[in-house]
Amino acid sequence: MSEAIQKNKKEKKYKFFDYTLLFIIIFLVGFGLVMLYSTSSYTAAIKYGNSAYFLRKQMKAAMLGFSAMLFFSFVDYHFWMKLSFVAYVVSFALCLYVLIGGKAYNGSTRWIYIGGMSVQPSEIAKIAIIIFLAAVINKIPKKMDDWRTIVKLFAFVIPITGVIALNNLSTAIIILGITFVIIFVSSPKYLPFVMVIAIGVALSGGFLLTAGYRLERIKIWLHPEDYSKGYQILQGLYAIGSGGLFGKGLGESMQKLGYLPEAQNDMIFSIICEELGLFGAICVILLYLLLLWRFMVIATNANDLYGALIVSGILAHIAIQVILNIAVVTNTIPNTGITLPFISYGGTSVSILLAEMGLALNVAKQIKLTTSE
Repeated sequence: MSEAIQKNKKEKKYKFFDYTLLFIIIFLVGFGLVMLYSTSSYTAAIKYGNSAYFLRKQMKAAMLGFSAMLFFSFVDYHFWMKLSFVAYVVSFALCLYVLIGGKAYNGSTRWIYIGGMSVQPSEIAKIAIIIFLAAVINKIPKKMDDWRTIVKLFAFVIPITGVIALNNLSTAIIILGITFVIIFVSSPKYLPFVMVIAIGVALSGGFLLTAGYRLERIKIWLHPEDYSKGYQILQGLYAIGSGGLFGKGLGESMQKLGYLPEAQNDMIFSIICEELGLFGAICVILLYLLLLWRFMVIATNANDLYGALIVSGILAHIAIQVILNIAVVTNTIPNTGITLPFISYGGTSVSILLAEMGLALNVAKQIKLTTSE
């Protein structure tokens, strides 16, 4: 007995900081800026007379994002539990405002102006949903074995996803995916989730049938060579195929020279394949897998359920978005307009993602480890 007490006295507690996660984040953002400049310089020079036009805007967003990451990493993540409902309501209101006073770009109305800046509210909704669901489930953990509780939680998310789906079905799918993962990891039940998947497939089919342009995307996906709108997919596949094993070299892409529309956005992975080859593409995928592994480590060792659910939601966000983007670029699924996290051009996206990284770092920082002296 005395030996056990003496051993416990020698144990020393210390706080943990995930430097590996921080390094991966910095590397991904840095790599993204390099690839963005390589991909967009020609288009930016022709269209705006400045080859660094997209790079400069992305760098400003990244700086704002790193500031947000720093802020979220130092503020105790439990603080956001108090503001979770407010975050949900504000994000819902912003998404509603898009329908009234949204800014259209390339035929899609997804942006609004706040303080002279273009903001995409659906990106804000992602982090709001993560915080909100984590806070709600943290209050009722013992009720998560009741299928009615699961239905109620999904019902909370339906209004905001419905509003977003009117103009941005892909983001609505991501938010539903995040919701599914957060609820799934907190519930011991399996059958209700089978029903949710079935309902989700049915609703997706309904959206496809009620919107002609979405049904057209299915046809373009199956036979891109028969449609003028399949041009982007075909050019993206040409870029991937021409890259070979080690690529043409950084900056040597041909498809970015006006052949592949909006290459700096959703299709940037195809330029990575063309310039860096299969080797570069695999390295990028492995980097994302390493990022997801760090999230799993943090979620598993988090101090409480709330922290674990926040990181699980962030993991789901990154994983779903990476999988869908690469699937679109390789024409595995129909084109859905989803960006590649940290790499594709998009100010709101990179800023919100970095804010989420700050939350994950704060959860990691509060993990207490013990060592025996």
